[in-house]
Amino acid sequence: MKNAIYEVKCPHNIQRNGSATAIVPGSKSITNRALLLAAMANGTSKLENALTSDDAMYFLECLKTLGFPVITAANDGLGVDVTITGYGGEIPNKNAEIYVGSAGTAARFLTAMLAFSDGDYRIDASEQMKKRPMQPLIDTLRSAGAEVQCLEVEGHFPIRIIGAGDKAAIPDRITVDIAKSSQFLSALLIAAGTLGKSMEIDVTGSHGLSYVDLTVEMMRRFGASVEKQVNDGQIRYRISGGSPYQPLVYPIESDLSAAAYFYVLAAVLGVDVAVSGVTDHMLQGDAAFLQVLARMGCHVVFDAAGTVHVVGAESGALTGGFSVDLSAFSDQALTLAAIAPFADAPITITGIGHIRLQECDRIQAIVQNLRTLGIRTEEKADAVTIYPGTPKGGVIETYEDHRVAMAFALTGLRTPGVRISNPSCCKKTFAEYFDVLEQVLKALETP
Repeated sequence: MKNAIYEVKCPHNIQRNGSATAIVPGSKSITNRALLLAAMANGTSKLENALTSDDAMYFLECLKTLGFPVITAANDGLGVDVTITGYGGEIPNKNAEIYVGSAGTAARFLTAMLAFSDGDYRIDASEQMKKRPMQPLIDTLRSAGAEVQCLEVEGHFPIRIIGAGDKAAIPDRITVDIAKSSQFLSALLIAAGTLGKSMEIDVTGSHGLSYVDLTVEMMRRFGASVEKQVNDGQIRYRISGGSPYQPLVYPIESDLSAAAYFYVLAAVLGVDVAVSGVTDHMLQGDAAFLQVLARMGCHVVFDAAGTVHVVGAESGALTGGFSVDLSAFSDQALTLAAIAPFADAPITITGIGHIRLQECDRIQAIVQNLRTLGIRTEEKADAVTIYPGTPKGGVIETYEDHRVAMAFALTGLRTPGVRISNPSCCKKTFAEYFDVLEQVLKALETP
């Protein structure tokens, strides 16, 4: 499938005032955090509707290799129910080799967990993941007493970790630079909750903290005590010592990053779309993207059950002429960029310099693909401006990045001839994406 091409169907018989409901997988961000928290808990947890993507499956396989009992069972949705038994912060296998693939969250989270252990481990990764930054996390873990050896290139996978050993000897205060990824901080926070003592983590560098807020809230639900302190702009987190994480039955929210693609479908086609499981009480920071769609002229409404609907203007018109900082929910930079040409004025997306270091250089992916479609863009180090225009057909280069594929499929809903290269890259988080997209479009067709 790697060399396959998917041609987006540009619908012509959509019902005006039509409505549809999309079903998306469980949240990647919540699944991966819950997997680690459950493994670090003192007992058996059940995670309901966990994501079954490549990222989550790599994480699960790593936990099994490390000796944690893991059982998966199919459910009625797109996910699985996962039962994990933890040992109160202890890792059963003291010597192991694990492979994290391209799963950035698993890679960062497991690295911190192993560094705070008393074992000897090797972590390998895909070529894509080997290019992504790890140095700030490695520096912090070394300062905490772990031995981290980079086996090929300093600051990158593969690595060997000899854990810090005696948890009581790990410093009570550490510092981490999150300019390149907030995952470094989330990884350290969760790992610190296994120490049985208090720790303070000072934060340097600038990055949106919505995913860290998610981490903190989930730690609290598993029984940890975490406090965020801000003093003269300096951010510090304090994790209080005490009992280990407690096991839970934990339902995984529907993935808001995935849901956003279907809400954007509503915007560009001028219809009403709901996403099953997305309500007005979600932990995920991507909920803020709904405000961006409202700014573009959509209506965000809630039905009697509290399910979120986005209703686009009947004409599909979109309002532009604004600048928006997406640093706190940057997965939506590609989503917004893909539909920005349909707006009535330019849109500037700021605060996204760090997305150059994700699965691909996502700013370059935006610029190059929009230019392929004949759309004018202006690029800066941490921002991009997209000008209104009428896209033409063309092949979207996905750069092995699932979000490039999913986002630019939306451009194709109003642009005949948009083709997505390597659509199977979506299996990283949402293997069924194009099937669900076609189901939603069929539900919107005029009878």
